Amino acid sequence: MQSKANTVKQYIAEVPEARRGYFVKLRQTILDNLPQGFEEQMSYSMIGYVVPHRIYPSGYHCDPKLPLPFVSIASQKHFIGFYHMGIYANETLLQWFVKEYPKHCKTKLDMGKSCIRLKKVEQIPYQLIGETMQQMSVDDWIRLYEEKIKR
Repeated sequence: MQSKANTVKQYIAEVPEARRGYFVKLRQTILDNLPQGFEEQMSYSMIGYVVPHRIYPSGYHCDPKLPLPFVSIASQKHFIGFYHMGIYANETLLQWFVKEYPKHCKTKLDMGKSCIRLKKVEQIPYQLIGETMQQMSVDDWIRLYEEKIKR
């Protein structure tokens, strides 16, 4: 489901009523645990948490006019997506997340490279997501991005 929202408020208004409360709680969990320096904004038609140009002027290598993306959340057709580039780029963080997930959620982990698909919204592991957000500072992310992703 590609959103046409220009603001976070507009995006949230588009989230289906049945899952909006869960989505808002996920967003608040991220905001409550967001390390200093990251900023919330619309990014790639999702709510994104990015390293702004004032901190990382080079921007994203795919499009330097865009700030460096880190985490996004989106209401997809069949799930809420939690996209964490640190999990994608850091094997240690990935292994930690996979190990911790069953301690926080009874459903099987459904994930791609950076996408955690939260299909049962009433079982979103908010505490784990909060802990995951705290695992990487802006400086950690920039260093990892330049080492593993940027060409």
